[in-house]
Amino acid sequence: MINIEKLNDVLVVSLMNDNKLNSAISQQFKQEVTKIIDQQGMKVLINLGGVEYIDSSGFGALLSVLRACKTHDAQLKLCNISDDVKELVKLLQLHSVFDIRDSVDDCLKSYKL
Repeated sequence: MINIEKLNDVLVVSLMNDNKLNSAISQQFKQEVTKIIDQQGMKVLINLGGVEYIDSSGFGALLSVLRACKTHDAQLKLCNISDDVKELVKLLQLHSVFDIRDSVDDCLKSYKL
């Protein structure tokens, strides 16, 4: 379901074979991602490339991951968000909650600033 790889010192989390982050997978996504956030100061990037829809449970899972990051003084960034998902993010006013970048490269560069 999710793929986790390390690029430099950043954990990159991607959804595999899922174009929706919804109630069917959000609980498992939240558990798997929060489990890897186990050290202070980690850098975590969630690549949402290919995800066309996120429902309320999916946004809840992302917010839970953000809380886990804040607990561990970790940084979380999201990238590759589709236009439809961006509209939902704006509608829910989550664009001020999450650090959202256009691409994986943009995220990686922003961690170095």
